[in-house]
Amino acid sequence: MGSWNSTASTAWRAGGASALAYPRDPALWLRFRTFVMHALSLFCLAALCLPAALAAQPPAGAPDPTLPWVTAEVTAPGVVFQTFNSKVVGAKVSYHAYVPQLPGQAASRLPVLYWLHGTQGGISGVRPLARFFGDAVGSGKIPPMIVVFVNGLPRRLWADSSDGASPVETVFITEVIPDVDRSFPTIASREGRVLEGFSMGGYGAARLGFRHPDLFAGVSILAGGPFDLELRGPRALHNPQLRAQLLREVCGDDWDYFKAISPLTIVQTAATVLRARRTVVRQAVGTADSTRDLNREFHERMTALNIPHDYVEVPGVGHDTRALLEALGDASGAFYRRALGLTGP
Repeated sequence: MGSWNSTASTAWRAGGASALAYPRDPALWLRFRTFVMHALSLFCLAALCLPAALAAQPPAGAPDPTLPWVTAEVTAPGVVFQTFNSKVVGAKVSYHAYVPQLPGQAASRLPVLYWLHGTQGGISGVRPLARFFGDAVGSGKIPPMIVVFVNGLPRRLWADSSDGASPVETVFITEVIPDVDRSFPTIASREGRVLEGFSMGGYGAARLGFRHPDLFAGVSILAGGPFDLELRGPRALHNPQLRAQLLREVCGDDWDYFKAISPLTIVQTAATVLRARRTVVRQAVGTADSTRDLNREFHERMTALNIPHDYVEVPGVGHDTRALLEALGDASGAFYRRALGLTGP
């Protein structure tokens, strides 16, 4: 019997594969075989691990549970931090609620003001806004009501993203509102709900309030934006990185999607229903706010569509939530009472 080298070499040459013959040196062959076995082991390991790695990533079109659906908890007088298991997201979702503690209110059901935050998220505003609304309730300037600070994620335009990763609207409408009604003594109907927001939250109040007039008796749009279909307003142009993020994260760089979710588009088809449902709408912006001109144009569009609404330009106020709310003064109480069908304090 010949050596392995001679036998194998002869066989390979006979088969016309001399260029692919195994190494003649047994030591080289041993190293070659070890290399092949190692490569096969790595391949098998990768094949086993790949499904798990893919499973850790949300499939295309599915909600992304790794987004900040749960915020840090804010502690403040009257403020409750609430979480629930979201079937839409497949993870926990949080929000904060200010619940007034007033004599004689223990057994009463209260209306709810849903507050929508601005572009960068609302966690920093929970404490000062809870204090503001708490003081206003305590002094009788506004009616007693629960104020829910909704977590709409940063930079998400209060809309479901085109790729399905951040279904902000769906979570709010189909899960947050029902959870609030289950967890707190609310007036669980349209007549007991008002939607309000500032900046991107004002944009959200307009688009969600006009898309869901069956859920909200009142819509308050405070210094809302972006109120243009080209995203070329002063705030967007001064922050091109933010502008690009909004387009990418919410719309997948699809301008048609951006236009479709805009309040400027939604209001065109919502006008008849808003009039029929007698939705109480108000819009306010400061004269020193860079969004004033686009807000004025949105007001003019609502006027052209015969949508009843109040429009106020507050002298000297810039893009400042607290300053605008304070400057509106008693007008806010009057708006809430009218929207909620209340005649007294």
